[in-house]
Amino acid sequence: MPDDVKELPARNDDTLSRFLGGSPLAVLLRLVLLSLLVGVVLAAIGFDPWNIVYSIRRLIDWVWNLGFDFINGVWRYFLLGAVIVIPVWLISRLFSTQRPR
Repeated sequence: MPDDVKELPARNDDTLSRFLGGSPLAVLLRLVLLSLLVGVVLAAIGFDPWNIVYSIRRLIDWVWNLGFDFINGVWRYFLLGAVIVIPVWLISRLFSTQRPR
């Protein structure tokens, strides 16, 4: 560029669009749709927008209890299977002793 040509200052709406990541109306529409989608997901897991702290605490308690219920269930299945597997294994080991040559 020649030295005597000066650049024009950026237009105000270009700066706003660049800051927002698109035209203001399109960004607003995307934010509304994303907020609805996230709201549906949060409502499905039990969040309440009027008492968000209580909802988070309730979710943490639910996950905590779910973890211990899982461990309890696995432990019960292990014990139930072990009642059959361990004696069968022990009997098979006793009867499969190698005979001397």
